[in-house]
This record gives sequence, C-alpha cells and structure tokens, in this order.
Amino acid sequence: MNDPNLTNAIEIRPIRAFQDNYIWMLVRRPHAIVVDPGDAAPVQAVLRRDGLQLTDIVVTHHHADHVGGVAELDDTHHPRVWGPARESIPRRQVALSEGDQVELFGQSYAVIDIPGHTLGHIALHAPGAGVLLCGDTLFACGCGRLFEGTAAQMVESLAKLARLPPATRVYCGHEYTLSNIGFARAVEPDSAELAARQLRCEQQRARGEPTVPSTIAEELATNPFLRCNEPTVRSAAERRTAGASSDMVSTFAALRTWKNQF
Repeated sequence: MNDPNLTNAIEIRPIRAFQDNYIWMLVRRPHAIVVDPGDAAPVQAVLRRDGLQLTDIVVTHHHADHVGGVAELDDTHHPRVWGPARESIPRRQVALSEGDQVELFGQSYAVIDIPGHTLGHIALHAPGAGVLLCGDTLFACGCGRLFEGTAAQMVESLAKLARLPPATRVYCGHEYTLSNIGFARAVEPDSAELAARQLRCEQQRARGEPTVPSTIAEELATNPFLRCNEPTVRSAAERRTAGASSDMVSTFAALRTWKNQF
C-alpha cells in the first residue's frame, strides 16, 4: 500500500499474517523495515519477490504473534532489532523506552510507553510523517485486552495517543475493525459517524482492502474507548455496570469487560 504522504519515497505496506494480523513493512528501495513480524514466512516472501534487503525489525510488545518471526529473520538477514526495554524480546539489540528517538529511513520516531495490553508495550510516533505504529494498544474503533496492565494504565496510555495530531495515521496490529464497530454501535447506536464508518469499512473489506490505517480524528469520533468522557458512552456503561459513570477509569473498565463478552 503506497502512502503518498510520507517523505523520502517511503512506503508503508501491510503484510497479512495468521488470521488477522498485520505486519507493517516500511520500504525505501532497496531496503525494508518490518514492525511486529509474528511470522517470518510472509515477510520472507515479500523480500524475495521485491528484491528488498531487511535492515531493521521494530517490536511493540512481546506476544508471540508479534515476535514469532524475529529469530528466523535475524538468522537470515541480520537486521538491527529494536524493542521495548521492559519486556523480553528475542534478539533485541536496542532497548526502547519513552523519551527515546528512533531513526528509520531518515524519519525520526518518538517512543511512547503505553502499558495496558502488556506492561512494557511501546508505540512509535513520527510527527513529521504523521505516522503512529501502536501494536495492540489502540485498534481501529477499539483497544487491546488488558492481559497484564490495569484499566487505569490503559486509560492513561490511550490518552497519550489521543493527544497526537488528529491527522496522525494509526497503524495497528490487527484487522478487527468491523467487529469493533459492531460493539461501538451497541454503545452509541445513534452515532451517524459510526454508521458511515461501518459502511465504508464493509466496502473496503468487500474489495479485499485493509480498513487500517485510520486516523486519530476518526478514532476520537467513533472509538468508544477514547470517548469515556462522552455522556452517551458513560450512560451506556452505567446501564451495564452500576457506578461505571463515576469516572473515566470506571467507564473504561466497564466497556472493556462488556467488549470481552460481546
């Protein structure tokens, strides 16, 4: 997928893996960088097909579907491997924490700590390119499950991402969008923005296209987990769980439990 908004002729391409994972590949010919390669095989296939040289691997968190291909790719191509400092990442050479800067193809990415899905999860944000690589914390119209962190941690992490410029493109790790929209419409059934987004995403999937990247602006308008201060969302959470509207963390926790059972 060509992204014409990136400078220096950089492309960001989705590589499908497993049932619904996206491995993101940054390309500036003849070089390539991959983000969260849970499976080496589809990455190897693209590298061979397009004659690309893998220079770097970036990992956002330690789950197997995001790191499972790192060792094979490292053995074959010997890239530099970047990953979160607070997690055990195979073959990691550079440990990253909030405040660090990563340069990829001449573009500077700021590292953001976003615990919640896992305790050491990170995101990379390139202000100059308007790109956010956020793994499994913020999804299109959703967010990751709380496997290790707390609701309070996830609320703070999502708030960091929500403060990024509205035009920032959100490159997440899974094709969960239509399922997430179904839940969001249960929370806000009268939302015209959600209805329009659902139609647009259904058309994209019918054409075999990814529904991501989205934008921060689109998430603020339709993602219930970024809208925990909205009266409609708080009321919906309260109807499910008594006391859920008392504060943002309680609203988020009620929504996340509801989504887990949805």
